[in-house]
Amino acid sequence: MITLEFKQRLRISRDEAWDFFLSPKNLKEITPKHMGFEITSGNEEVSMYPGIVISYKINPFPNIPVQWITEITHVEENKYFVDEQRFGPYKFWHHRHIFNEIEGGVEMTDIVCYKVPFGFLGNILDKLLIRKRVIQIFSYRREILKQKFGEI
Repeated sequence: MITLEFKQRLRISRDEAWDFFLSPKNLKEITPKHMGFEITSGNEEVSMYPGIVISYKINPFPNIPVQWITEITHVEENKYFVDEQRFGPYKFWHHRHIFNEIEGGVEMTDIVCYKVPFGFLGNILDKLLIRKRVIQIFSYRREILKQKFGEI
């Protein structure tokens, strides 16, 4: 199991951060354009709640489209929510989004736990490609959020 943690402090209130991240349509804005992110379940205008299932089309690598279906499994208003993969490229995916109010803004923490398929071969692919790609996605997201809201 791989666990990655990303933190960012933004110059917006926890309420503003919560509202932004609870809207599935904003995922496209914070995902690298070359990944061709698209919500396919037709519920991008709905705010996330426990039990909502959202399907996406994404190209994690050039010309490799993947259908990814996640469920929001836990929500604690203005504090955290969890998305878990139900079907998709990973053997296991659990992503916790945490929002803590701090002086001058919000500190957001993303904790991603995942496991790749294909056993030993998957572990090699993770070390060579997959982990780097996940880190690149969160680095891109960090930059977009910094430009949009400003960092502390």
